[in-house]
Amino acid sequence: MIRRAAAALLVVVLAAWLALVEVFWLPLRVLGVLVPVSVVAAVVGNLLLVRLAARLTGSRALAVLPALTWLVVAVAASTRRPEGDLVVVGSGALGWVGLAFLLVGVVAAASAVGRALADPGLRRGRTGSGSGGAR
Repeated sequence: MIRRAAAALLVVVLAAWLALVEVFWLPLRVLGVLVPVSVVAAVVGNLLLVRLAARLTGSRALAVLPALTWLVVAVAASTRRPEGDLVVVGSGALGWVGLAFLLVGVVAAASAVGRALADPGLRRGRTGSGSGGAR
């Protein structure tokens, strides 16, 4: 139980950190050319973190946590703060990269969650007495 909670906390923290780094990589330019590193990182990160959560926790429900965490951070970064700050902007080429980041990241997360939920090897939830007896 504690191992599963620690694993769930680990993947949630990793997903939040990765989403935050990806958001701040959105305006990355090399020699004046916009480089969409955050789009690739969103796909790879979401696919791997959901798989990692499923493997570490062994639970279908907990495998969804990294995708939800990533989505909350990414959407929060695309909304204007009370101070007027906006991290994911919507104008010009950077706007297209931001839109691709959100769209492709959500599709990758949904795909990974769908695969995790369809995996017959994962438990749906707590069943039985927990003694490890016959199932």
